[in-house]
Amino acid sequence: MELDHIFICVNKNAVEAELLTQLGLLEGSRNNHPGQGTANRRFFFHNVMLELLWLENSDEAQSPVTQPTGLFERCSFNGHQASPFGFCFRPSTSLESQAPFPSWQYQPQFFPPPLCVEVAKAPFSEPMWFYLSFLSRPVPEKSKEPINHNLPLNYLTQANFYMPLNNQLSETVGVVNELDDFSIHHGDEQFLDLEFNQGKAHKQHDFRPALPLMLKW
Repeated sequence: MELDHIFICVNKNAVEAELLTQLGLLEGSRNNHPGQGTANRRFFFHNVMLELLWLENSDEAQSPVTQPTGLFERCSFNGHQASPFGFCFRPSTSLESQAPFPSWQYQPQFFPPPLCVEVAKAPFSEPMWFYLSFLSRPVPEKSKEPINHNLPLNYLTQANFYMPLNNQLSETVGVVNELDDFSIHHGDEQFLDLEFNQGKAHKQHDFRPALPLMLKW
């Protein structure tokens, strides 16, 4: 298993994306999610994608199909204690046919059957951990999205996620923390630190408080 993409729930229309473009990142294509009630703005790299996700339709996000994902609570920012983060994983070998953590199947309207999302059984206070068994590692040379930015942010080499660690954590936290390039640390608030190219340039940019994200390169 390896990281495929990350979402962070943001304000409507993802005005926070302008902070990324001002730094020198090139924005890729956008998506709407019919039936799920969300939309996004996306930034692509050689081996991962960053998605800024917002609530577009509250009724769809609270439908019987979508409500168990917690996307409404994650994106609504109205007092819910839900995590605004989501981490999607893909197989790292051809032998990984299903999620390596306890999960349930979510069938969004925009996925043709039998494709589905394997969502970890975890409280909304944790990120939405999920697995897409049909994905594979991208081939940069074939990418139709802008992946060569105005900064040396090519390959994600380490993701550090900070969150309160307590006795109520799901089994998935332990599974994810075993990955070579993904580490979970204790923190008072949830925060994501992404290191690209092994941090060889010794530079970083912290987007807080507008966005709980730091980029290092």
